[in-house]
Amino acid sequence: MILRSPLIHPRGPPNGSSICLECFYKLLHPPTSGTRQRRLRTFSTTAAGTSNVAAAPPRRGLFSRREYFLANRFFERSGGRIGSDSLKRQLLLTTSPPARTQAKQAEDGGRAAIEPAVDRLPPSEEPPHRRKRCLQRESLNLVAPSTGSIYNTPDSVIPPDASSHLSTLSAALPSKSLRRVLTTYLSLSKPRLSFLIVLTTTTAYSLYPVPALLLPSTTASPSLSTLTLLFLTTGTALTCASANALNMLLEPAHDAKMSRTRNRPLVRKLISPRSAMVFAAVTGLVGLGALYYGVNPTTAFLGGFNIFLYAGIYTPLKRISVLNTWVGALVGGIPPLMGWTAAAGQSATGIGGWKELLEGEGSVGGWLLAALLFAWQFPHFNALSWTIREEYKNAGYRMLAWINPHMNARVAVRYSVLIFPICIGLWWVGVTDQGFLVTSSVINAWLVREAWRFWRKQGGGGTARGLFWASVWHLPVVMVLAMVHKKGLWEGVWNSVVNGEGDEMWESGGEVEEEEEEEEEEEEEEEEERDERITGVV
Repeated sequence: MILRSPLIHPRGPPNGSSICLECFYKLLHPPTSGTRQRRLRTFSTTAAGTSNVAAAPPRRGLFSRREYFLANRFFERSGGRIGSDSLKRQLLLTTSPPARTQAKQAEDGGRAAIEPAVDRLPPSEEPPHRRKRCLQRESLNLVAPSTGSIYNTPDSVIPPDASSHLSTLSAALPSKSLRRVLTTYLSLSKPRLSFLIVLTTTTAYSLYPVPALLLPSTTASPSLSTLTLLFLTTGTALTCASANALNMLLEPAHDAKMSRTRNRPLVRKLISPRSAMVFAAVTGLVGLGALYYGVNPTTAFLGGFNIFLYAGIYTPLKRISVLNTWVGALVGGIPPLMGWTAAAGQSATGIGGWKELLEGEGSVGGWLLAALLFAWQFPHFNALSWTIREEYKNAGYRMLAWINPHMNARVAVRYSVLIFPICIGLWWVGVTDQGFLVTSSVINAWLVREAWRFWRKQGGGGTARGLFWASVWHLPVVMVLAMVHKKGLWEGVWNSVVNGEGDEMWESGGEVEEEEEEEEEEEEEEEEERDERITGVV
């Protein structure tokens, strides 16, 4: 018994734009010479408007025929992806000239030229790997909004910043929930950038060479105050949040024109400009207060100057001159100097003024760390700006990436090479030991290699993305290596473990305490004898 009507095989010329899977299967298995004529006669399509002629019933059982299970609906639900390469090759040989042209377009990448227009499965019913692939395609934004040019490819795309991710998370939360409010305000602070700045500040604080009079072996307390470090990190994070919020507040219209920034909270109207202004003012005042009263006035002045430089100079300069990149690099070089002055203020021998902290004998290390951050900005930002140079151009930002791409690549190489002598200088002035020369040279060589490839290929072939991610990893690795190779750190550990100088120090300290107790007892006995004599005379 036949459970369904046999398939309809209309006669007519084959059309590659709509072909049933039965004929597709026949094309995948070319017939032999004896059966070629018979199979060619049964070739059919499902195009509308052709004369329908009923085909002969199948010779074998209905459920044993592959065509029953591989019917047209299965082929349509798969989106025509099964065996598409073989189908295109067969159509080039067996179809008419118009269909051959369509197949050639599919061979060159125009896949939709021969695929039938079918209804795809809902996203919830798609397999996980296909849903992930569709999301990746949608996030690439391959076509420029105004020019229509393709400027982002999978090899060069840079992921959105943390503010965009937090804005997306905030938009999905209930409108009046506390979590949404906190997430929105956190997105205003650019948390990843703020964390990186705090990292460089605390690294400089920990790298400050402690004077011999303040070593733990000669004092009863740690050499550098933990409370000062707490004020330093808190104040730096709050001033960064203030500067970043002011930056977003000044250019929401331009952020909306770029894929990396069009999802920020002010662009999506998740927060009002007034609330953003209040947030920037409160975080700025509280942060500067923490730096002034908890650290020292010099560090507070550097923090306030950085807010002004970033929001007042760098932000408007981006639409005026390419010098904005150098001003932005200067903004990134100030936080290490803040950490250095915070540590230097605790060991200042004078009044602790700005001249002593910034121009004193031990201030060279802080300026070298600031120079390291200044030089690092160029390979990092030049690679980032190259990948979205068309967006910068459409938004009206004056960047080297689109104004002078060759100079953009040369600048990235020059400042990558400059990091070598800066690291050598940290060893020369006694901030790090000799091991830092070896370990930092390895990571610096990696950065220079990626910058050279970026210059040689002018950002093509994925070199821009390679330099960007190399710079992302380079800075924290160099900072950690500098702390690991701090001058005198491993010498003290080695002496205390191998030579036992640490135990002797504690033993000698115990002996000193015993001698002091004995002297106090002797003094008390002498006082008692003196009192007895005075009493006897009376």
